[in-house]
Amino acid sequence: MSTYVYGITARSHPALPEGTTGVGEPARLVRVLTQGDLAALVSDAPEGLRPKRRDLLAHQNVLAEAGAAGCVLPMRFGNVAPDDDTVTQVLDERADHYRERLAALDGKVEYNVKANHVEEAVLHLVMAEQPELRALAEANRKAGGGSYDDKIRLGEMVAGAVKAREAEDAAEVRSLLEPAAAAVSAGPQSTGWLLNLSFLVARDGAGDFLEAVDRVRADHPHLELRLNGPLPPYSFVEPGPAQPADVTAAAP
Repeated sequence: MSTYVYGITARSHPALPEGTTGVGEPARLVRVLTQGDLAALVSDAPEGLRPKRRDLLAHQNVLAEAGAAGCVLPMRFGNVAPDDDTVTQVLDERADHYRERLAALDGKVEYNVKANHVEEAVLHLVMAEQPELRALAEANRKAGGGSYDDKIRLGEMVAGAVKAREAEDAAEVRSLLEPAAAAVSAGPQSTGWLLNLSFLVARDGAGDFLEAVDRVRADHPHLELRLNGPLPPYSFVEPGPAQPADVTAAAP
């Protein structure tokens, strides 16, 4: 029977409530595997596991329940080991790493920030900042729209200005939020987002971080910021007892 891994914690971590269940239908009972001073929260792995809403929530709920009582290194959805022995073996082999991560992440949570441009607002901004663009646009307007080549040139210039602005804005947002965080991790790039960063934030300092996000929103109306958190610090933990299976679900 394969073993599904939710997270890693200290052996001394308070026990989960009796009867706590996780992924699967019917839901599998969560149990604890120990090795030395470390422990892994696991259950039997259901066959054919897919990232359905019910199982995603079950995975998150186990981590939330455990995290409320102390630090847990969260595994991403879909972490499946061949068996219990594999889990305890990796706990033993990587014990120093897990102890260091538990100490580093104690009392901290993750916030994910994504940003993109508000199209109309950023177009107004780049036009206001670049006289050459304004002059060409005005010339085209007076010429009844301009020639085909003039339209192409203007479009290429605007696209280039917006692209350059994406890089500038991504760097600026990071520089404004990073001082309020203990660490930053870049997430995978995806279409439509000019920035996708996860910030490791002290739980008791979350207010300062949220205020920094609000200031960025207020001072940069041409940006749309999407904030997700607090979350378990997924982005600051290496893969644990098993590499994610083919059906892994993404972190935020």
